[in-house]
Amino acid sequence: MRTVFLLWHSYPHEDGLDENDTEDKLVGVYSSAAEAEAARMRKLQFEGFRDYPDCFQVSEMRKSIRTSGAKDSSP
Repeated sequence: MRTVFLLWHSYPHEDGLDENDTEDKLVGVYSSAAEAEAARMRKLQFEGFRDYPDCFQVSEMRKSIRTSGAKDSSP
């Protein structure tokens, strides 16, 4: 079982018509929470991200990676 960390940036849609309508971006997938946090800090310098600095979320996902039965394509 492998764990990855997804960094999201989600903030209310600017038209404000529906409070549940959000702008959602998957910023990246990282191998550790520390890497996700470092990416968040880097993104804060960019417009859009810095306008909503408290709208980042990190979610942890566990994924089973199958290695048996994989074909080796090397010569």
